[in-house]
Amino acid sequence: MSYAAAAALQAAVFQRLTGWPDLAGVMVLDAVPAGGGAGTFVLLGPEEVRDASDLSGDGAEHRLVVSVISDATGFLAAKSVAVAVSEALAGADVPLTVGRLVGIEFQKAVARRLEDGEVRRIDLTFRARVEV
Repeated sequence: MSYAAAAALQAAVFQRLTGWPDLAGVMVLDAVPAGGGAGTFVLLGPEEVRDASDLSGDGAEHRLVVSVISDATGFLAAKSVAVAVSEALAGADVPLTVGRLVGIEFQKAVARRLEDGEVRRIDLTFRARVEV
């Protein structure tokens, strides 16, 4: 197993999302802003990595979570951004500075209310396979 491409994968996801036209004006972060943040933003979140090595070499399967957090009324704003995130990442062919992205696919989404219903959060889970 190799975790060598983890930072490169995060950087590639960040680049893809910040350059995606339907996400123009939406902040993409890897830490919650001080005070919890206001508005609608995308948060690069946790990941789980498993060995995916085979006879051809080292590899890893990354299960990464990208969250959309919004204080807008209702789920519509958060869901619109979540759709754009999914469209940007699912099936994307993005270069990595370490290793090679074999593929990335959407796995699931969980939408919920936080802070007594004042904040919406949608966690999108993607599976990315990399070879190192």
